[in-house]
Amino acid sequence: MFRPSPSSGVPIYWQLMEQVRHAIDTGELRAGDQLPGIRRVAEDLVINPNTVAKAYRELEHDGVIELRQGAGAFVADNGRAGAIAERMRRARPVARRAVEALAALGLSEEEMRRLFESELLRAHAKGGD
Repeated sequence: MFRPSPSSGVPIYWQLMEQVRHAIDTGELRAGDQLPGIRRVAEDLVINPNTVAKAYRELEHDGVIELRQGAGAFVADNGRAGAIAERMRRARPVARRAVEALAALGLSEEEMRRLFESELLRAHAKGGD
């Protein structure tokens, strides 16, 4: 589940948090699902357990997960996960068509990323966010 990149310049705990959020947003994780234990994640990634614990605490603080004493970490059942996953499910065909159209124009994956980022910045600057 977790694949942090130490060379990215982004703190590992932050990468872990974003990967959990992404898994929830895409429906890979659903409300009530259990996350891997802190020790297991730390051992698998060869990182300090405190790094994983920090990510889990921050996610709990944000209401994304629940930490249950002696039981582990679970995706919070607050309606957020299901609502976001449903929006993502409905948006996926739109994104797929956009990617296909841009590929047909000859854009590379990196060019598509830059284009989407540029358009998101433009929409945000216009107050469309």
